[in-house]
Amino acid sequence: MKQLLVASLFVITFLSSSWLHAEVRVEVADGFDYPVGKPNADKYYKARGMRLRTPVHFGEDWNGNGGGNTDLNDPIYSCANGVVIFAYDVRGGWGRVAIIRHAYRDKTTGKIKHVDSLYGHLRTFMVKVGDKVKRGQQIGTMGNNRGMYPAHLHFEIRHNLTIGMQRESVAKTLTNWADPTTFIKANRKLKKEWRNASVPTGTYKEYKGFKGL
Repeated sequence: MKQLLVASLFVITFLSSSWLHAEVRVEVADGFDYPVGKPNADKYYKARGMRLRTPVHFGEDWNGNGGGNTDLNDPIYSCANGVVIFAYDVRGGWGRVAIIRHAYRDKTTGKIKHVDSLYGHLRTFMVKVGDKVKRGQQIGTMGNNRGMYPAHLHFEIRHNLTIGMQRESVAKTLTNWADPTTFIKANRKLKKEWRNASVPTGTYKEYKGFKGL
């Protein structure tokens, strides 16, 4: 029994370390949609936009047209094909957060680039770390962080893959952050690619505020 336990712990440790330092092949994004009211944010409005100067807001807050908690438990969708690299309840002001990493072909350079999309204040998860997801796939439900806020989705897109949950670790510039709506509008339709692309994992520090599920 003891040998079996040791072996199991070794396997878990090996798999964890492999994930932390691996590359994962994912389906290249064929476009980006809005994460609510798919694909065009129907019956939702952007209550708060991105702002990289004080007071800083690193993404967008999306609310249902009814306001308040009328959108509680509404479906939240992946904005594009990708792989889930974070899906934990970090509590604090965040609650449940999912981060998905995407590969897409830049229209200007023709090269494969990567972005992370973040979905904050979820009520439930429908995915876990390591899951590959498709554009428009439901990944969770709208939450209000245990009543801390009226229900809404906090949504970010980042160019810098080292941020994770450490948003103060990089400069507050458009080099590191994308304005979500601007990015989506510029990449609504991308050419379908039949060959998958690699995305790196384990690119950011462990979040010390993690409290478990």
